[in-house]
Amino acid sequence: MPRVGLIVNDGKTLAVDTAISIQDRLEKAGHQVIRVSSSGGMVGFANPDQHMRMLGYNACVPEGFDSSMSLAIVLGGDGTVLSAARQTAPVRVPILTIHTGHLGFLAEAYLADLDKALDQVLNSQWSIDERSTLVVSVMRGDQRRWEALCLNEMALHREPLTSMCHFEVSIGRHAPVDISADGVILSTPTGSTAYALSAGGPVITPDCPVLQLTPIAPHSLASRALVFSNEEPVTVFPATPERLMMVVDGTAGCYVWPEDRVLIRRSEHPVKFIRLADHEFFQVLRNKLGWGLPHEAKPDRQ
Repeated sequence: MPRVGLIVNDGKTLAVDTAISIQDRLEKAGHQVIRVSSSGGMVGFANPDQHMRMLGYNACVPEGFDSSMSLAIVLGGDGTVLSAARQTAPVRVPILTIHTGHLGFLAEAYLADLDKALDQVLNSQWSIDERSTLVVSVMRGDQRRWEALCLNEMALHREPLTSMCHFEVSIGRHAPVDISADGVILSTPTGSTAYALSAGGPVITPDCPVLQLTPIAPHSLASRALVFSNEEPVTVFPATPERLMMVVDGTAGCYVWPEDRVLIRRSEHPVKFIRLADHEFFQVLRNKLGWGLPHEAKPDRQ
């Protein structure tokens, strides 16, 4: 019996109601459905007064999910998709994202097209679009204090009401660089349209095997976004006496202390997005972010 996962944002009534109907249809078609909450991939922010989360990123994989599963259907918004990525990428389960949230930049299908999408799934009429991920680890000496899988970006920045920070960034074999800024963002091509874009970084097409380093409110005019090979591991040393805040994909994070370092490296487990139609990236940019829309002159008021 084919096995299908169902990852649901249990905090949204629309997602829960839709999950019930999807599960019923899949089971009638002879599939075994394993339903889990997307909260399992929301690592959350580690409390500095408690023990750090020293588990590896595989800890987010739900019970019953493995590489023998045909696919997993994800119901929610972009935040739910980011959580589902942590739950499925380590076991290489493809995900079909059904949008029930707001922007839906990572969505493949919408509720209005749900019946058609399920027909294509049941008839195996789909392709796979792989997106690179990162492993983000907080290290103190040889000890791993925290770790998570990252689809969009890692952001390391100052706390509110503290001064500008200094970061020493080492990229592979290259000489370390010093950045004075409120923070730094290390993003994948998928994440180039998220936080990094708001911080002034370029948009990168998903097929480029690169990473992007973007300063947040840099002190120097010379500090600009840098794009480099994703084969290069990155280490960020907080060259500042105060603790810093690290956030990964907006749903995970922890404090980073002066004696810590953040290690970022490309993961061996990409997220496998199911595509039901040709996924034209420039068209997505146009529809979601308004990129490349034709200029329309203002009406003549004379």
